[in-house]
Amino acid sequence: MDEILEIVNGQIFGVWFLIGAALVFWMQAGFAMCEAGFTRAKNTGNILMKNLMDFCIGTIVFILIGFGLLLGEDILGIIGKPGFDIFTDYANFDFSNFVFNLVFCATTATIVSGSMAERTKFISYCVYSAIISAIIYPVEAHWTWGGGWLSQLGFHDFAGSNCIHMVGGICAFIGAAMLGPRIGKFVKDKEGKIVKVNAFPGHNLPIACLGVFILWLGWYGFNGAACTSVEQLGSVFLTTTVAPAVATVVCMVLTWVKYGKPDVSMCLNASLAGLVAITAPCDVTDCFGAIVIGAVAGVLVVFGVWFCDNVVHVDDPVGAVAVHMLNGIWGTIAVGLFATSSAPMSEIDGLFYGGGFTQLGKQLIGCGATIAWTAITIFIAFSIIKAIFGLRVSEEEEITGLDATEHGLASAYAGFSLMDISNTMTMEVNENTSLGVEDYDQASEAMRNAAVKVVRPEQEPADDTATGIHKVVIITKLTRFELIKEAMNAIGVTGMTVTQVMGCGIQKGAGEKYRGVEMDATLLPQVKLEIVVSKIPVDTVIETAKKTLYTGHIGDGKIFVYRVSRVVKVRTGEENYDALQDVE
Repeated sequence: MDEILEIVNGQIFGVWFLIGAALVFWMQAGFAMCEAGFTRAKNTGNILMKNLMDFCIGTIVFILIGFGLLLGEDILGIIGKPGFDIFTDYANFDFSNFVFNLVFCATTATIVSGSMAERTKFISYCVYSAIISAIIYPVEAHWTWGGGWLSQLGFHDFAGSNCIHMVGGICAFIGAAMLGPRIGKFVKDKEGKIVKVNAFPGHNLPIACLGVFILWLGWYGFNGAACTSVEQLGSVFLTTTVAPAVATVVCMVLTWVKYGKPDVSMCLNASLAGLVAITAPCDVTDCFGAIVIGAVAGVLVVFGVWFCDNVVHVDDPVGAVAVHMLNGIWGTIAVGLFATSSAPMSEIDGLFYGGGFTQLGKQLIGCGATIAWTAITIFIAFSIIKAIFGLRVSEEEEITGLDATEHGLASAYAGFSLMDISNTMTMEVNENTSLGVEDYDQASEAMRNAAVKVVRPEQEPADDTATGIHKVVIITKLTRFELIKEAMNAIGVTGMTVTQVMGCGIQKGAGEKYRGVEMDATLLPQVKLEIVVSKIPVDTVIETAKKTLYTGHIGDGKIFVYRVSRVVKVRTGEENYDALQDVE
């Protein structure tokens, strides 16, 4: 009876193993959505293509060489023996193990995509993605999961904080550093010193949020697929839930305190950071350990984003370095601190559970060796690719967007009108924009004219076409609309045409922060009012508008005055109407 139950149990967990692999594959969709949402719309098609090709190219090279280097017969504890059993001995091939390790391999390559987004040549991306899947990941993963020297040492990484996330994060960091920042990300002074960091808000946070939830769901397979008992699986699910939840709350509180408001995108990153950090110790830690690991992850992700922007000046559009590299390192070390033999099927104790420094030392050795291997090999790979193909697209291609220049795709959002509002038409606010007087009645005529410029004809027409009718066009901030509407009503204007537009000018924004970086007021929502007057003196309309719009800053608004020279009778189909023809 026991033998039958053991067989049934083995079959059940064999099926779960493949279900877990399918969940990990589904994480590719999460990475695609997350990266696309955190970047600009003009590059969305390129990002989707890269995430698709990560898996497809990775599958080919994993068949040819990667699988053998990872799980082939061990050679000196360093690499597996390459082989082609998948072709020569298919009947006895380990199908499940191949699929399971393939989807993990693809995850490593995908991590790099986000940090190098929006300025990388597609051909170069395909090449380095293949190198990661064929050589870099399989060799270091063999050390831990293929019977290599780290597994013999006693190093522990249950699901990949070290072998997958840290490796992907290091590749992302080095790649982004070698590639350089996106145009406009950093502002330099005359000496070349970076004096300002610009924010590039993601174009679609709902999609990014969906991506995070897809990834979180997939992580239950990522961490739990290798479990061999119900108790162990339940414990892994618990730690995989607790750590990211705590990390997200800690990040919310930290950004709320540090930046004045809870940062949405940073909290999305924090959920992933907590998942990355718990990946290595998920099977050997308890609930308390998961809480501490998640809390540290929530702090690390905020620090990591700040560190990349303000210290090393590495442009990481999606925060992959903070999420995967830093928290991959932290999760690997955390095994040596929070491992406990009280967890189901765990046989190790970390420093804080009475195990001393033994396991911690093993974790540090494994982490350091993996960092060295990854940093050296990916630097060589990027250097060769840069010499042969070049890593970066041209400035013109980057500004236009990679969808159009790399794929001939007009837009990933056909049918929608898109506008890039990220530091494309920035005008700096300086000490000269304040006029020094905020009250309109106390301001001089020169101040009034500087704040609200009036453009009008120099003189009325001398011929008999003059009608005494004027059209006044007022452009101002959206926040002043109600005030200007009420002011116009007060002087007898009862009709106006209102259009909401986007404007660029020297205006001081609200000082809001995106991922800890203050956002420039580039293209701001404005309102355009068109008013036609005849009986009401046009000077009354102009003076009322100037007084209403004035706040004491250059760029409070602008007024255009057009004289109407004649009334033209227009016939269109079955309808007749009078149209005013404006002559400036």
